This record gives sequence, C-alpha cells and structure tokens, in this order.
Amino acid sequence: MDNRAGEMSVFVRVVEAGSFSDAARQLHMTPSTVSKLVARIEQRLGTRLIDRSTRRLSLTEAGRLYYERSSQFLVQLDEIEGLLARDAHAASGTVRVNASVAFGGRLIEPLLPAFWRDYPGIVVDLSLSDEIADLYLDRTDVAFRIGALTDSTLTARKIGTACRKIVAAPDYLARHGTPANLDDLVRHNCLSFNFRRAAPVWPVSQGGRIADRMAHGTLLANNGETVRRLALAGAGIARLADFHVAQDIANGRLVEILADRGRDTEDIHALHLGGAHVPQRIRLFLDFMVPRLRAAVEGGHGAVPPDAPV
Repeated sequence: MDNRAGEMSVFVRVVEAGSFSDAARQLHMTPSTVSKLVARIEQRLGTRLIDRSTRRLSLTEAGRLYYERSSQFLVQLDEIEGLLARDAHAASGTVRVNASVAFGGRLIEPLLPAFWRDYPGIVVDLSLSDEIADLYLDRTDVAFRIGALTDSTLTARKIGTACRKIVAAPDYLARHGTPANLDDLVRHNCLSFNFRRAAPVWPVSQGGRIADRMAHGTLLANNGETVRRLALAGAGIARLADFHVAQDIANGRLVEILADRGRDTEDIHALHLGGAHVPQRIRLFLDFMVPRLRAAVEGGHGAVPPDAPV
C-alpha cells in the first residue's frame, strides 16, 4: 500500500527532532524502524537525503528540498482534512432509511446516538418493517435487506451473512419435547410469518441443499420481533436470524434446536440509489454504519457498541 504521506511525516519529524532516536521516541517507534523508513524514501527517490557521515544529522541538498516540500504538503493535507471534517460535521438533511424490525432495532438503533454525535445536523427518518420497501416509490435513501437481491439498478454494499436458526424457549421444550429431526417439526407449533409466500414454509438446509419444510402453527406475524417475543413466552418454535436471537441464546432464554440440520443463510446488504455519486448526507450515513454493522454481523452479536472500533 502506498503510504508516502506517512513516510514524509516520519522524515519531517526526523529533521525537526535532529536525530533518529529522538524522532523515534516522539513517534513511539524504534530507531531502526525510523531509519529503515528514511532509507526506503532514499531508495525510491534514488538519492541520499541525509548525510550519515557526520556526527550530527545533516541534510543533503536533495534532503533540504524534500523536507521543505514535504512540510508544505503535510500542512496542506491537514488543512484539507480539517476543512472536510468541518463540512461533514456541518452536514445536514434527512436520510430516509428502511430496515426489518429486528435488524433496525437490534443493530441500527444502538448506533444512532454515536452517529448524531458526529453528524448532529443529519435527520434519520427510520422506518422498520419486514415488508420489502420500494426505494423509488417510498422515497427511501437506504434500505437494509436480508435475502436475495432482485433489483440490479440499485447499488449494494454487502454487510455480511445472516444465519437462520430454529429456536424455542426451554419451557416450551420441557412441555412438548425437543424435535429430533426436521420431520418432527410437523408435530410442533411453528411460529411463522404472513408475508413473501402464501403458504408458511421454512427453507432449511438438508444434505447440502435448501429444502422447504411446512411450518404450521398458531401465529402468522408480519415482523420477526413479534415472533421472537412469542417464542420467548413459550408459545412455540421460531426460525430467526442469529443476530436477532444471539443474546437470548447466550442468556439461556432461547435454545437452538436442529443446529446441524435446520440452518440456512442469507446475505445482508445496504442498498441505495445513485451509484457511486450520492448526496453527502447519505454517503456519511453509509460510511458510518456499514463497517460497524459488518463488525456486529461477523462477530455474531445481537448488537454492537456504538463506539466499537471499525
């Protein structure tokens, strides 16, 4: 990776500190590392910048020119970044966001306070629904979707992969028994959804292939959070994304069943219109959210701390 600006910064610090060792202490580096970085610059430029034949650090003519121009460049770089940072902090407008109830509540909402600390002028118009939003008709700027993508006109940033797990409360399993295989599901109350398909089915992994299994039960809901709450209440068995139930499983409120047979996966994307050229408010929202959401999904957590490193 090209890091000439970083190497320039080290060289300038060496010149201003007057020695490799003093520069190394200021940069929290070893003197040998600093010396190697300066040698790398000299090798790339094909000329000596520092005369090492004297006791004191002495610049060659090329070294003086490189120091002067590097100092000017680094000052300009700081000014540019400072200007853009101020502009970003002053960014304003509304970002209309759509996400599923579980994904929005578990992963997006915890990040919003930190986002507003960085960008207090941006309003987030957040709509949570497990129905698929039409970005054009609903005037949506960013949509987080779980599952196959069908609209090729949208720009997608992949966040990660959600693993669907079949879960139930310990109380339910104590009363009704634990299914030993997928065929046993027909004898259980499967809590399902009322969208996407007319017949309630659970796509499950079986023998390396995805097969649909009928999931009959007393609940058909339009969002995953309702299904989760009823599963926690011991009403039946649910099939939900790992990020949705990770904390419940960790705390023992829900138990995963058929782990070796009932799992299947779906990709998670952030979608938006406009290709690479999007309004600043949307770009700032995506640049803030996407890496943090990736960290949460890849880590298998139900939520990510708002100040987590990315």
